[in-house]
Amino acid sequence: MRGYRAVLLAATGGLLAAATAQAQSVPPTSGPAENGQPAWFLKGSFPDPTGNTAVAPGGKVTVLPRPTSPPQLLMPNPPGCRQSPVCGNRMPGAPQRNQMQRVQWQATLGYQYSYPVNLPEGIGGVPSVALDSKGNLWVFQRKPLGMAQLFKYDRNNKLILTIGDDVIGHANKAHGMAIDAEDNVWILDTGLATAKKVSPDGKLLMTIGTAGHRGDWDEAKGQRLLWEPVMLAFGRNGDIYIAEGHGNESPNDTQTDDPANQSGAARIIQLDKSGKFIRQWYGNNVNNGKFESAHGLAIDPTNGDVWIGDREQYRIVVYSADGKFLRNILTRNLVCAIQFDPEGNPWMASGQDGQFLKMDRSGRVLGAIGNGMGIGTGEFIEASYWVFDKDSNLYAGDTSVGRVTVMKKSR
Repeated sequence: MRGYRAVLLAATGGLLAAATAQAQSVPPTSGPAENGQPAWFLKGSFPDPTGNTAVAPGGKVTVLPRPTSPPQLLMPNPPGCRQSPVCGNRMPGAPQRNQMQRVQWQATLGYQYSYPVNLPEGIGGVPSVALDSKGNLWVFQRKPLGMAQLFKYDRNNKLILTIGDDVIGHANKAHGMAIDAEDNVWILDTGLATAKKVSPDGKLLMTIGTAGHRGDWDEAKGQRLLWEPVMLAFGRNGDIYIAEGHGNESPNDTQTDDPANQSGAARIIQLDKSGKFIRQWYGNNVNNGKFESAHGLAIDPTNGDVWIGDREQYRIVVYSADGKFLRNILTRNLVCAIQFDPEGNPWMASGQDGQFLKMDRSGRVLGAIGNGMGIGTGEFIEASYWVFDKDSNLYAGDTSVGRVTVMKKSR
């Protein structure tokens, strides 16, 4: 009898263990507010219109049919993603990005959304915006060839300057933008691999990289090429940091006969304020001291540390101003962009998760703004590079929608 009971208990215990294991294998779909973080939940994806949108005054978005032919470019963009784990599973029946369930945080910070900026007519998403010291808003938009892409609006949201292709050329893939201490505007073209410095009145002052020639920076050879640059930031002493962030997403781009384009690794290039090379450091991995992507980039105003958003690895990698690895910060969301607010607090934009998250320096989420992925009020197809004004209000574009969202604190 004692033996039978032992067998029964063993069998029952095995069944309970199996049931427990099965229950534990099902991930949760929500979580409560705890440890100073707001509650979270999962929300489904929304089809990405990739800039094919019409935006009415007031911000209402209409998704337009996709064009029957691809837009005309000055040169081919990097080849489509392959030979990399971030490309996704292309097998029939495998879940794709537009089928993902995305982590959303309860938007508890009390911001209100408005759309006071009327962009010029035409399709094209807004990957980045920036504010100068006078409160003028600069907008960098992905527009078809032959249409201007860089615009300046005054404090009253009036368009006061349009900078055309005759001055800055046409960006194959408009991406990041930042404004330096002298109010010069820096814009990055990922496709043509350039960083350009533009004066406050719209004159081209400097070009880093060679338009149309993606490649490796080799100072010893006098070879100063960029490879898919996405964002830049300025050190406390004026140094320029350029994130070449789409590196590992298209490693096949380096499979050419071009001896100047062989590395293809995500990296940070550090220059002084005049553009003179200081150093570069590489990611090319996912271990400590490495990063697979460098999509987000910001400088900690308290100490000059360089914060890198390793987007597809769901983490922030922190380095010192001179390129020494300090630590990793793990996140539950895609780290598409990083900023520090006027009080010096770190924030991140969660890309297609569609929010802006206030954090502490350990990565704990303290609050969220945004209603997730979509085209409704307060929603974003891709929340990306944004900026704070002096009152900690947020101004953001949307990489896949042609509108600018203003997020102001409720009074």
